[in-house]
Amino acid sequence: ISINVGGFKKKMRSNTLLRFPETRLGKLLSCHSKESILELCDDYDDTKNEFYFDRNPELFPYVLHFYNTGKLHVMGELCVFSFSQEIEYWGINEFFIDSCCSYSYHGRKMEPDQEKWEEQSDQESTTSSFDEILAFYNDASKFDKQPFGNIRRQLWLALDNPGYSVLSRIFSVLSIVVVLGSIVTMCLNSLPDFQILDSDGNPEEDPRFEIVEHFGIAWFTFELVARFAVAPDFLKFFKHALNLIDLMSILPFYITLVVNLVVESSPTLANLGRVAQVLRLMRIFRILKLARHSTGLRSLGATLKYSYREVGLLLLYLSVGISIFSVVAYTIEKEENEGLATIPACWWWATVSMTTVGYGDVVPGSTAGKLTASACILAGILVVVLPITLIFNKFSHFYRRQKQLESAMRSCDFGDGMKEVPSVNLRDYYAYKVKSLMASLTNM
Repeated sequence: ISINVGGFKKKMRSNTLLRFPETRLGKLLSCHSKESILELCDDYDDTKNEFYFDRNPELFPYVLHFYNTGKLHVMGELCVFSFSQEIEYWGINEFFIDSCCSYSYHGRKMEPDQEKWEEQSDQESTTSSFDEILAFYNDASKFDKQPFGNIRRQLWLALDNPGYSVLSRIFSVLSIVVVLGSIVTMCLNSLPDFQILDSDGNPEEDPRFEIVEHFGIAWFTFELVARFAVAPDFLKFFKHALNLIDLMSILPFYITLVVNLVVESSPTLANLGRVAQVLRLMRIFRILKLARHSTGLRSLGATLKYSYREVGLLLLYLSVGISIFSVVAYTIEKEENEGLATIPACWWWATVSMTTVGYGDVVPGSTAGKLTASACILAGILVVVLPITLIFNKFSHFYRRQKQLESAMRSCDFGDGMKEVPSVNLRDYYAYKVKSLMASLTNM
């Protein structure tokens, strides 16, 4: 039969095409009408028995080579996506690409996908940031209708947006110093050299540290009350995660104060004193207040929030591995090793081994037990590594988005009132929204 591909003419033997009957040219031989032939080609001349295909003539020699040898080869200068579409049109599977070209071919296909993912990540980052900027401007516009709106807006920007102005930077530095001072004081108070015993022999807090603690509580309370006083929307204030952290950082002190007053007035409720001791230890969570001043901590929180599936997979893999290796270690070591005499004890050993912590408090003694421990450690390394790349990619995405958002917010200048929003690529934003809408309609 005669084949004409974009002007490139070639006569091919029928027995050559019949070697691959599932391809487009192989199916031509089984057609018995002109209508069925035209379903497979673009035109057909029955006088010359010539089949015409409106395809790229420069890629057809690769198809000819496939019919003659049964293998596909891909030259380095070819576009892999164009080549992939071409062989898909002719009904040739990528499975036939020879081993000498397969690795390079699939590697080149993956590289653009990675670049496309990064570009899409940047676009989504910009879009999400733009949504947050609109919400930011919406909150800022609420001050225009309130008494002393301009002054309250400036205070709100200084308190809620570190780095926005000189005042906000000073306030941010003071807040960081107080948080770190409070944490250091709590740590030093646990040292025996700084502990003071009362008349009953019970340890009590050093008065110097108590002064630092009270100053810190006063500062944190002032900080929270000031932010609440200048907030654009009081109802939505405590829906913000950072404001909840600020509230939780001072609640233990006031609850402890109330508990101590109750215990002093009613000795029968002395057990409540233990509650006060536990609440005092909750002061360590004040370190989370640094998230307001750290882009990395906020990005980490967003990553954990949106990576629950990857974290769930990690926990699932670990639980399966721990269950298997703990039972194997119990079966091997139960008669000779007291530390691995029960399955719950083996769970502890398997958890420590799979997470590669290796306390060494419980170790197998037999050769079979050591081999099991080696397999457990190697499996733990593989299991922990698997989801890390996905989580890191999400962290990079949120960190980049957060930096763009902060940069846009710092460039905002309200002056005496609302002005224009920062420059944003509305074309990309519009295209992203339309794409999301079309995807939703398609699913419906």
